[in-house]
Parts: sequence; C-alpha cells; structure tokens
Amino acid sequence: MGKPGKPRSGSMGVWPRKRAKNTTARIRSIPTIKEAKLLTFPVYKAGMTHVIMIGTDKGRRSSGIEESIPVTILECPPVKIASARLYVKSGFSEIVKTQINFKVDKEVSKATNVSKNAAKIKTAEDLSKLDISQYSNLTIQIYTTPKSIDLKKKPDLMEVDLGGSLQEKIDFVKAHIDKPIAFNEVFKEGQIVDSHAITKGKGFQGPVKRFGVGLKGHKSEKGVRAVGSLGGWKGQGHVMYRVAHAGQMGFHQRTQYNNTIIKIGDKPEEVNPQGGLINYGLVKSNYLLIKGSIQGAKKRLVLLSEPIKPTRQQTHTSESIKHISTTSQQRR
Repeated sequence: MGKPGKPRSGSMGVWPRKRAKNTTARIRSIPTIKEAKLLTFPVYKAGMTHVIMIGTDKGRRSSGIEESIPVTILECPPVKIASARLYVKSGFSEIVKTQINFKVDKEVSKATNVSKNAAKIKTAEDLSKLDISQYSNLTIQIYTTPKSIDLKKKPDLMEVDLGGSLQEKIDFVKAHIDKPIAFNEVFKEGQIVDSHAITKGKGFQGPVKRFGVGLKGHKSEKGVRAVGSLGGWKGQGHVMYRVAHAGQMGFHQRTQYNNTIIKIGDKPEEVNPQGGLINYGLVKSNYLLIKGSIQGAKKRLVLLSEPIKPTRQQTHTSESIKHISTTSQQRR
C-alpha cells in the first residue's frame, strides 16, 4: 500500500540559518503607492528607552490612562541621491538599460565607483532628454550621511524604489538631485512601517541554546547537550523538518512587520540620557521613536519601508506622550 502524502509541516521562511552576506538588508518585496516619494529610508539603531503615554486604543483597557511603553530610538540623518537606474522589460523580469550618475560627496567617491569619472556626471537637464517611452521603471541609488552624526566616514549605498508613475518618478529625481531628503518627507508620525535589518550575531552555538532542546537525563545516551534522536522532532510549535544540530545563530536577515512610529523629533536632547546611550553615544540629529524593539545591534543600519501587509492603523502619536525616560543607562 502506498504511503499517504500530506503537506510538510513548519515554515521554511527562516531557513537555512546562514550568516548574512552583508550588514545591509535586502528588500525583496515592496508595495506600490501613488505618491511620488521614497518607499524605503535607511536609519541607524541607537538604543532603547521607555515613554509614558496615554493609551489611545479604544479596544484595550489602557484606553485613556497612562501606560509605560518600550520604544526604540533610531537616528535618521538625511540621505542623498547618487544615481538613477532605468529599466526595460526582458521576458518576465526587468533589466537595467541606463544608469545616470549624479555628483556625490567625496566619501562616496572614495568608497564606491559612483561618479569617479567627471565626464559621466549628469544633471537634471540630461534626465529631461530621456525618452521615457522605452523604459518600464526607474529606481534610484541613495547614500546615507553618517559623517554628519560622527558615526563613521563611509556612507551606506543602496537601491530603493519610488512611488508614482514613471514621469512622476523622474520629476521627483529632478527636484532632489542636489537636495538632501529628510525622514519626515517620507514617513509621518503614527504611520506603520516594516523594518528590515540583520539580527545580532551570536556565533556558533549548540542545539540547547540554538533550538531550546532540553538536557538529557541521568544514564541517558552520550552527550548531555545533544539530541537523542536524529529523526523528526516537535519543537517551536511545529514538527521540525531537520534535526537540531549546532550551527550559526544570529546575524540573519529578518523582516519585522507593522511597527508604529510614535514620534519624529529634531531635538536630540529630548531622548539623550545622561552619559549617552550605551555602545552608541549621543543622538546628534533627527530621530524617531518606534513602538517596541527593532532587530539588530546598535549602530547597525535598519531599512524602514512601506508596509507590505498593513494591519489596522495605530493612533499613537507624539501628542499622547507625557514623558520620555532619559535616566542614565550607565551601571553604578
């Protein structure tokens, strides 16, 4: 008699658990919106604190009363446009046909091959001469300005999508070629965003720490901190498709959906604790507070994007914040 078949158990969304190739996350899916603006904005993780705010969710008991909420502090220096990429359709996909490089800061020229040849540097007039009828899409390469916040010298360069039609995308690039783009031009308070980042690296770990398997009992098989069977086992809420062996733990790319922006501020003294944030220092430019925790280590680049599967819009804004904790985080 044949073996009955059934769908496999468990999600393959986080396998294989390999180390990420780069500290900058990749965004594989992005929604389309009608407004011509950046769909992704890079920020740097500074640390965490908590705020006292009035609950605004009418479906919860805390509605109308003060509650303590943990928040993540993200520093968001402005970004600049390095180049524009024009795509054409090729079968079921798109390929780059034309790349237009613009004038960039000297830190970008030293770290990358963008705009090293002065003869290839273009302006808004060169962008106006393009025949957009032969192209299907346009994306831009942007770079961060970490030197403005004394974080590091080398900027982070990445390709991001724009909203709107093709003509609106070109008009957006023309208007922002020589201008820095601030975070509040892209996202607003109370908005939901997805965060893409590389998680904290924990190195090569055994199955007890990596998967949470229990220690073997007395007079059991050899290896107290090892699995007793090499067959399928039930753990983490489903039947695992593989054996819990030792391997890489952490430093994986992960996406966290539907994070609420509580506050966008331009006064760093509002969030800077006495002595600065541990392993980061003082926030020096614009910042934002996101409800809950965000994956990744401090000083790591986090990409915030438009939500791919948004839930009910939250009502948390800076107006409901009564206090932001700036208590020193240094050990006494």
